Amino acid sequence: MRVRGKRLTPVVALLGLLSPAMAMADWTLNMSPGVTGTSNQIFSLHMTILWICVAIGVVVFGVMFWSILAHRKSQGHKPANFHENTVVEILWTIVPFAILVAMAIPATATLVEMYDTTDADLDIRVTGYQWKWQYEYVDQEFGYFSNLATPADQIRNRQNKGENYLLEVDNPLVIPVGQKVRFLLTSNDVIHSWWVPAFGVKKDAIPGFINEAWVKVEEPGTYRGQCTELCGKNHGFMPVVVEAVPQDEYDTWVADQKAAAEKERELTQKDWTMEELMARGEQTYQTTCASCHQPDGSGSPPAFPALKGSAIATGDVQGHLDIVVNGKSGTAMQAFGSQLSEVDLAAVVTFERNAWGNNTGDMVTPKQVLDFKNQQ
Repeated sequence: MRVRGKRLTPVVALLGLLSPAMAMADWTLNMSPGVTGTSNQIFSLHMTILWICVAIGVVVFGVMFWSILAHRKSQGHKPANFHENTVVEILWTIVPFAILVAMAIPATATLVEMYDTTDADLDIRVTGYQWKWQYEYVDQEFGYFSNLATPADQIRNRQNKGENYLLEVDNPLVIPVGQKVRFLLTSNDVIHSWWVPAFGVKKDAIPGFINEAWVKVEEPGTYRGQCTELCGKNHGFMPVVVEAVPQDEYDTWVADQKAAAEKERELTQKDWTMEELMARGEQTYQTTCASCHQPDGSGSPPAFPALKGSAIATGDVQGHLDIVVNGKSGTAMQAFGSQLSEVDLAAVVTFERNAWGNNTGDMVTPKQVLDFKNQQ
């Protein structure tokens, strides 16, 4: 054992020399100021409180160490008796109270500003799902889902990690610069938490409740965050990406989104081919279903059963459509009837019934999905 210990000593010493250099790769010791008025107020409040605490620490520990050194027993000093000293008791009551008041005033002003959601220029409803976000532009009458866009091969270490690994989405939230945007946050299943550090905004999304937050971004750019509530097995795969753009660019984007929503509604009446549905269904499956049922349809039993060769995917079409649209009570299977369009619902059911060797030959059209919904 002693020989092995001697052999390990140089290795430990080398690691000790290398570790400071490796740790300096990201040596950030403070908060980021952010890009909104609120986040800058939070940063200023943080610095104010920090320096107050530093001053208190310097005074308290300075007096303590000076007392220990200058009045030690070896110098012949005897301890003073401060029992029932009215002046001292008044001072150690008033001074801390004054310090707390000095800290409470700016903190209260910042909190009041953070909770003031009035006079918003734009309202966006944010709904958390396992494990994605839905953004609905209340006044513009359109919305969409935002899903993780990091490739599965990166997650499973078959590819090198990208620059924004686990912090990239297919459809980011787009807001205009210089406008006050109010967020109405809720959840469809479990508790989530919508957080963007650069905005100074972190608010829980709770089923059955609507929480409010707001932001007014001062600088165009892309800002990233995450769900900060442990919301299930894919909690780490639920990023938030917000693009703040100039007003004219935002207006153009809104017009495009409205046109796309109208086109999507028109697609319900289109005559689709099997090839078209399979192509769209594969895309929808990889985005919406693969995280639970796996890209190859093998599932993760028992929580997430396989679709490859399953009774659902090869059995009655109506039963398959019912479980996709309405979900299954008591299981992790969500109801996708309100999450996906009729086109995507038809495409993903068609894909599941004909992928991975299922080959049922069944084709479900958007019109069938619409009729199915209307019958319920």
